[in-house]
Amino acid sequence: MNIKCVTVIGLGLIGGSIAKALKERCGIDKIIGIDNNDNTLQQAIDEGIISVALNDVSTEMHQSDIVFVCTPVNKTIEWIQKAASVVPHHCIITDVGSTKAHLINQVEKLPEMFHFIGGHPMAGSEQSGYMSSKSHLFENAYYIISPCEKSTHDDIQILKELAECFGSIPIEIPPELHDKVTGAISHVPHIISAALVNMVKDLDTSGQYMQKLAAGGFKDITRIASSNPEMWHNICFSNKDAILDILDVYLGLLNTYKTYIETLNGHEVFQFFADAKEFRDSFPSKVTGLIPGTYELSVDVVDKPGIIGEVATILGKNDINIKNINISNSREYEGGVLIISLPNRVSMDKSYEILIKYGYHAIKRH
Repeated sequence: MNIKCVTVIGLGLIGGSIAKALKERCGIDKIIGIDNNDNTLQQAIDEGIISVALNDVSTEMHQSDIVFVCTPVNKTIEWIQKAASVVPHHCIITDVGSTKAHLINQVEKLPEMFHFIGGHPMAGSEQSGYMSSKSHLFENAYYIISPCEKSTHDDIQILKELAECFGSIPIEIPPELHDKVTGAISHVPHIISAALVNMVKDLDTSGQYMQKLAAGGFKDITRIASSNPEMWHNICFSNKDAILDILDVYLGLLNTYKTYIETLNGHEVFQFFADAKEFRDSFPSKVTGLIPGTYELSVDVVDKPGIIGEVATILGKNDINIKNINISNSREYEGGVLIISLPNRVSMDKSYEILIKYGYHAIKRH
């Protein structure tokens, strides 16, 4: 790669992480950051991540070799047009949005001559904003690349090389297929997660027992319901057709399963769960998916004074960074009293080995 200057538009979780990866992993010195939050820009300057801070596109972008548009999907096309008006002819413009077909259709209709590739790093977090960004966010995550009429072979190779520099696994997918895939593994699951939470909210008793007892498995399968509502509002409309088709399939499965229960069809009820288990157990364990993973240990200990400090001290002395540690009061599907949240798989595996060595019974939850 012969990339000397990169512009990142939108220094939130993804944009901030891209800027940090460019600086810390790819060794790119000149990074122009564009954001409407002056505090974010100042922090990125103070950390030495960006060298130029702007609130809007500028002629300073004329040195850019590539521009990452990391804005909400409903604002992306606007920023692409603005960037195209100031960047040099060779510059590649790419986005990071989780929907591709609608955007690329808009881009291809633009009369301006510029280079564009659809992009989507399949990584994220429940947290948002520059404060949550990190240079290793994209490690072992698929980086989807969706070329279009405004892409060249060289453009595609450059973006693939950058993705590999981030620690990602680049994979080329047409925009329509991308939207079908992300609709099934991310967009509709977010809708289902929110629906489950709203269902419990509507069914809860006056004593709010459902809310009090909602822990363990329920919290795990509804974790993504805590994601940014504005972002998911935008995504649902930008990928409307794929989402509606997938929801029809999902509702069909639920209605079929409901029939199995109504007719006491024990074989099909069993097979419903058995098929799901077999397919779920075949998923790769070392690649980051589109929905952020959790890395936790449940530790079977007696709930007594000092037990949290005892376990935390053991892990701390072994250079383990604990994100969170708490006592689980609802353990129907859990194997331990203590739930320890860790930043990544390496920390989880190391913590597991350490606690087993010290005689604790621990279970990985991921």
